[in-house]
Amino acid sequence: MTETPRGTRQKRSLSSRISAGILYVVLAGPPLLFGSREPVFVALWCAVLGAGLIFAPTQRLLRGHLLILAVLAFVILCFGFVLHEQLSDHPWVAAFNPIWAKASEVLGRQLVPSVSIVRDEPFFALGPSLANVLALVLGLTVGTDSDRAQRALRVMAWAGVCYAIYGILALLFDPNEILWREKTAYVGNLTSTFINRNTAAAYFGSCSAVWLILLLSAIRGSLPRGPIDWKRVPGYLLIETRKSVLIRFVLLFVCLSAMFMTSSRAGTLVSLMVMILTFLIYFRRDLGRGKTLLAAVIGCMLVTLTLLQFLGGNIGARIDLQGLSDAGRLSAYRSTLKIIADNPWFGTGLGTFAAAFPAYRSNGISMWGVWDIAHSTPLELASEMGLPLALVVAIAWIAALVVLSQGLRGRRRSMVAPLSSLAVSLIALLHSLIDFSLQISGYSIIVFALLGLGLSQTIRGTTSEMLPGRERD
Repeated sequence: MTETPRGTRQKRSLSSRISAGILYVVLAGPPLLFGSREPVFVALWCAVLGAGLIFAPTQRLLRGHLLILAVLAFVILCFGFVLHEQLSDHPWVAAFNPIWAKASEVLGRQLVPSVSIVRDEPFFALGPSLANVLALVLGLTVGTDSDRAQRALRVMAWAGVCYAIYGILALLFDPNEILWREKTAYVGNLTSTFINRNTAAAYFGSCSAVWLILLLSAIRGSLPRGPIDWKRVPGYLLIETRKSVLIRFVLLFVCLSAMFMTSSRAGTLVSLMVMILTFLIYFRRDLGRGKTLLAAVIGCMLVTLTLLQFLGGNIGARIDLQGLSDAGRLSAYRSTLKIIADNPWFGTGLGTFAAAFPAYRSNGISMWGVWDIAHSTPLELASEMGLPLALVVAIAWIAALVVLSQGLRGRRRSMVAPLSSLAVSLIALLHSLIDFSLQISGYSIIVFALLGLGLSQTIRGTTSEMLPGRERD
């Protein structure tokens, strides 16, 4: 007997609920395990994400979703080709790294050469990249349902509040511990469950951006329909403040406080800049292009400076003492560029930066400490995987941001997910230009899952706007 359509729908509904539940776990859980930097935690999230994709619904995918998957498949194909060259004993086009010939000469015996300077290391370093791709695809498929996409955003935002509260309490009452481990770095700064304060700042900045968008949505929903009379907005909000507006404002303040307490210069400044841009994008139709827009920009700058003055005094002190950058990091960038110049096509091997950097370490860098990360994700990617693949990844990111920007043209109610995804992506990308937040799986998995959600909602929103009878908000 053939299965009834009702039974088929029930099975589909169950599988979609399972995949959505897994996505919610993925948007909340990765920061808990010390930022999920250790390989065992990365492997765990790969397994969880893989299980989510097994149950992921595909019947709601549109042509635009399939096009995004095709572009992603091309990027994966390019990535796989470079990995093959780095891991193979018989690469198709790449030349073996000359370091193997030099090592053979020094040791007096012939070593089996490789394109990677550390044999098989690209295979063992593959986990974070795999987790990011799985998170993006899961977000893309689950995000075809608007209600679940909105719920996923709230799960991510509420998880950020929980981590912020824990971080604040831990800093006040037990500043020398992270969960059950001793805190050996950044004592006196908030890191919550992360090891590094800069990644924590990017994460809480991302949560703050999402809460800001949810707050703006609640504020706009509480105002009368039609053009906004900005002079009457403060009085209206103070007299007739809705519960949803007040709650979201408090939760935004909690995440902002945690972000400032990290004392991270770049993470905080980048997040504040993106939040200003987010406000202007959300209300762009109500601001116009004249004096109202200029007043809004000035007002946002004043609010930002006020927050920096009263909540970010520690960040201002760091800027006064150390400036916006340090000479050691700039020297590290120059050294990394030399690695790229010597290995432009296929790099030194995925995960081999720590092994490659000592030979190029500049005299301008202090001898204290080990530079196992380039503090610039694009530069490290280019040094490990070569310039062509780095260019492909950069183009794919630009294309994703362009697609997300298309989702901002429709109705205001349908732009919450695309705008949240765009804001979080911008924070992650801009911060990763000068740091390594996107290399921490506890943060990057969330960024890529939100990217998938935003892209999925943009495709559905754009398709809906093309249908007749749709009224713009």
